[in-house]
Amino acid sequence: MTKIDWLELKNGSDIRGTAIDGNGEKANLTPEAVDGIIRAFCLFFAEKSKKTTFTIAVGHDSRLSAKWISECTLRAITESGANALFTGLSSTPSMFMLLQDGLADASVMITASHLPYNKNGLKFFTKESGLESSDISRILELAANGQKLSSVVKGTIKEYDYLSQYAENLVKFFREKTGCERPLKGKKIVVDAGNGAGGFYADKVLTPLGADTHGSQFLNPDGNFPNHIPNPENKDAMASICECVKKNRADFGIIFDTDVDRAGAVDKHGEEINRNRLIALISAILLSEKKGAVIVTDSVTSDGLTEFIRNHGGVHRRFRRGYKNVINESIRLNAEGKDSPLAIETSGHAALRENYFLDDGAYLVTRILITLANLGKNGKDISDLISDLPEPIEAAEARLGFTEEGKKDFKKFGNDAIEAIRSAVETRTGETLASECCEGVRINFDKNSGDGWALVRMSLHEPIVPVNFESNQTGGCKIIANRLYDLISSVSDKIDLANLEKFIKNA
Repeated sequence: MTKIDWLELKNGSDIRGTAIDGNGEKANLTPEAVDGIIRAFCLFFAEKSKKTTFTIAVGHDSRLSAKWISECTLRAITESGANALFTGLSSTPSMFMLLQDGLADASVMITASHLPYNKNGLKFFTKESGLESSDISRILELAANGQKLSSVVKGTIKEYDYLSQYAENLVKFFREKTGCERPLKGKKIVVDAGNGAGGFYADKVLTPLGADTHGSQFLNPDGNFPNHIPNPENKDAMASICECVKKNRADFGIIFDTDVDRAGAVDKHGEEINRNRLIALISAILLSEKKGAVIVTDSVTSDGLTEFIRNHGGVHRRFRRGYKNVINESIRLNAEGKDSPLAIETSGHAALRENYFLDDGAYLVTRILITLANLGKNGKDISDLISDLPEPIEAAEARLGFTEEGKKDFKKFGNDAIEAIRSAVETRTGETLASECCEGVRINFDKNSGDGWALVRMSLHEPIVPVNFESNQTGGCKIIANRLYDLISSVSDKIDLANLEKFIKNA
């Protein structure tokens, strides 16, 4: 493998690649790559921790390639002289929490979140946190150079079902917060695990708490993901759990992504609690406990959410997309003496300060269900907490690619296009630049120009320019899309506007 081949496996603060030939793609997350990366991680951790003897835990989600990657990972760890703790089927958050329980010194989670069946990846934790993007770059540099620990003594492998202990910890936490052994008795709650790793939540968390979970779906792990993409952002996935709630007349519905670091929810009416609604719900819960807190979100959240947080006694801080970005911003604010208990993305990544700023879908849902149980004592429902959330009439996204010319240097051309849009807005009527913009360019449109806003930004990892827009009037998104087309058309030789054109045509 060339150095470029190694670096292509970097995906922010994770490793991701194609592990199985398919979908027109040839595997690049090969046994050679996994072996080199894990050996490099062992060296990286030894240098960082100054430890000569340590244990690394290894877990995986339900992906088809999990078995061979696990075997390769365990072999690379033990041949590096370290010990391995193999936890088998696991959630990503559980692989961090086991470090807090003192069961290992570092951990590796084998997952590629919601990506297609042929993908997989590696996510690394130390007791302090998940690794940063710069750490991943360092590990890949070590791997590209073939650097590794040398040891004449081979480490050992032990197996341990930590996911069950993790579930028991959630049950204990729930009981402590509610003061009740079976606080969900009388509640029907359905879970959709999307055939990922989240099926445990129904049987090992909800059932011991007294909930009726009959009607839950797709709990069995299956890396083919035969029913729908395990992704709370996916429309078909959300439609499936919404229908499940209505069919079973459930009080609440839960959907997890493959590795359970994200979640979405559904109320008893079958209405989804996702994206801005999910952020509003957990924000309302936290702000009811302490006013004045700063809620950190990603950049595509709505103006209505800002108003909601303000009305509930909080401060809304938008920041760059990427779950590590919003988490690090919240940590920074706390270090400055500002109370920031939550970092959350519209994707469902939610990290609470009280839970190590770990993005944990199961913990987020547990926190919400504790409130649901307490509200039930007074005859109230969880949806009552967000009944005053101003929501747009319309919302849309168009993901713009690059032309062949634009692909030659897409980062430069994408940023040039954003600057060109920024300059053009300043000369036009009906449009103004938002006073707060943490990435890309955010534009406000007056009542005669679509009555809403749009955000044009560069994707974190792909040659894509996502365009998000919302409107407070029927047909407003089409008006905004047309105005955006005028703004971007000057760079159509570099950016492919086909998806924006398609939206305008079909809106």
